[in-house]
Amino acid sequence: MDGYFASRLHHQLRGHVRHFAESEVRPLVPAMEAARSVHRDLSRRIARQGWLGATISRDHGGMGVGHLGKTIIIEELSRVSGAMGAMVQASQLGAAKIVHFGTDEQKKTWLPAIAAGECLPTIAVTEPESGGHVLGMSATAVRDGDDYLLNGRKVYVGNSHVGDLHGVVVRTGPGSKGLTAFLVEADRPGFRVGDQKPTMGLHGFSFGELFFDNCRVPASHRLGDEGDGLAVAYSSSVLYGRANLTAVSLGLHRAILEETTRFCEERHRYGRPLHELPSVKLKLGQIQSRLMTARLAAYHAVHLLDTGLPCDAELMNAKLVNVESALDSARNAMEIHAAAGLFTDRPIERYLRDAHHIFAPAGTSDIQLLRLAEVALGTAKGQWSERLADVVRMEPAL
Repeated sequence: MDGYFASRLHHQLRGHVRHFAESEVRPLVPAMEAARSVHRDLSRRIARQGWLGATISRDHGGMGVGHLGKTIIIEELSRVSGAMGAMVQASQLGAAKIVHFGTDEQKKTWLPAIAAGECLPTIAVTEPESGGHVLGMSATAVRDGDDYLLNGRKVYVGNSHVGDLHGVVVRTGPGSKGLTAFLVEADRPGFRVGDQKPTMGLHGFSFGELFFDNCRVPASHRLGDEGDGLAVAYSSSVLYGRANLTAVSLGLHRAILEETTRFCEERHRYGRPLHELPSVKLKLGQIQSRLMTARLAAYHAVHLLDTGLPCDAELMNAKLVNVESALDSARNAMEIHAAAGLFTDRPIERYLRDAHHIFAPAGTSDIQLLRLAEVALGTAKGQWSERLADVVRMEPAL
């Protein structure tokens, strides 16, 4: 099925990322699991491969391999380490806001650095009291001459502890037109990162808290106009966030199938390989079927995005299908492993933990279903993939 969507360049990219993931990332997974904290060195090493610039144009130093290329990169890293796949997806999400809304000067300043792995960007929208309700945020920015003063707190920020440039959406006025986005460097006075808290999974990745206390940011660091913050948040989430998290789920799903089939070949019951038991074979068939369907949904959605066609619904559905099917397959895999799956000498329990982390970001499954219901009813309010087609469309890779 890859051949329908992927070019020769995409296949070469997959091979390169897979080799790196196996040789450079896999040996460090046990240490990341033991430490349960961000792995800064590996994050930087991965960034220096240039993969954060997958959808950054070659004019700005990027790879220009499109959203399918980006999906392949994240998928292959996540197949080995969900944490490192999450790190790359979060940084690429951080780059999206500059690609979509940055001025020429902002693009010239930041995109080459991101593409070279010298700058890890983030996007910071969620707050403790607002969750997925973006309009409920209370962090503020107040104009002060040629600057803005930012105050407030952001939570669940991907790459919080390794990020160099935070794309922060805050309130500059009331209502939906009162949100504005800014680029905030990590070394600005008045900015600090909260302590990293232990999490269930994605060990090696950080998604923590950012604090702003009269943090002075130049007006030249504003993304778009005052009032564009809602568009920055929503478009980045719909066009990049859902696609990127889909890719993480897809990589985890592939790892679940590969590990489970390996286990079924190694283990014997009644003198035969475990997979010859009908109940086990049925579960393996279910996992295989889910993975094939999920991969098709993922590749189809980003293929449409690359060609500039409207695809908001396809991106929502891809995230829904991939997250839910990966979780279902992880449960089936745990059932097949039985007690053996409860021990950390096998990675299946890690895949289950990591898969749960992809459920909430960029909208839970309920959010995707509500939006898809609006599509069915004809009440959806436009498509970001259509509005921003000129900046998300990528030339076909050969």
